[in-house]
Amino acid sequence: MIYTVTFNPSIDYIMKVDNFQTGGLNRAPETYKFAGGKGINVSRILHTLTTPSTALGFVGGFPGQFIKDALEKAGIASGFVEVEEDTRINVKLKSDAETEINAGGPSISNTAFEALLTQIKTTTSKDTVVIAGSVPKSIPDDAYEQIAKITQSTGAKLVVDAEKDLVETILPYQPFFIKPNKDELEVMFDTTITTDADVVKYGLEIIEQGAQAVIVSLGGEGAIYIDKAKQIKASVPKGKAINTVGAGDSTVAGMLAGLEQGLSTDEAFRNAVASGTATAFSQDLADKAMIDKVRAQIELTDLK
Repeated sequence: MIYTVTFNPSIDYIMKVDNFQTGGLNRAPETYKFAGGKGINVSRILHTLTTPSTALGFVGGFPGQFIKDALEKAGIASGFVEVEEDTRINVKLKSDAETEINAGGPSISNTAFEALLTQIKTTTSKDTVVIAGSVPKSIPDDAYEQIAKITQSTGAKLVVDAEKDLVETILPYQPFFIKPNKDELEVMFDTTITTDADVVKYGLEIIEQGAQAVIVSLGGEGAIYIDKAKQIKASVPKGKAINTVGAGDSTVAGMLAGLEQGLSTDEAFRNAVASGTATAFSQDLADKAMIDKVRAQIELTDLK
């Protein structure tokens, strides 16, 4: 089973407003509500790709119930730990420009955090745990490392998509793969990356530090997969990126779905990049038809 961990889920409330005016009355002819959070996004795309997962994390109040109901309706299993305060609601205002207002989220007690760790302790070598996104202030700073220690003990594969400080703490525990984008890779090594060779160079340094594989997103230029044996670039079709939210999460899901379905590393990577690119071309997370359309146009190049 694939378990996705979202420490701070949200309802993403999307409002489309024509010619938004600050200080005035604005009407939104279109509004949408989605269960949001990086791990939840991974679960949603896994479901789209007919790969089961269980969403873990913390939810509370009526927004938390909305998230549980939305996932259940979609056919996605969950095992959230209940907390006393309300899950956050984030507002995404789409007008001439896109504006985001993200709430802070509930406090997580030590008891709730330990309950999550107990769930992860039940994993086995047949399972994969995906942790993604920031850590709320009420959770221990070493939350990622605590989970990495547990998965190393249980034998579960660990996949991580997070900022530099969080990623670096888990590298000694040999994560299955991590997924920085090019900007995050530059921050990790305090450098400027200008070529594919640069990406491979620093990706291999991450491998030396403990990761088994690295996928580096390059935005409109595609992505590069790196492990000790392979370095592959995926070039993507040209198109208008209208939704960067969830593209990285979709990439993670596409890779895992491909591997779960027995695809080769190359074809799983193609699946990953197709999923991320398809989401970037979509209003929300990509559907199966868009992923299939993009997958057919992706070209792989051996960089080794």
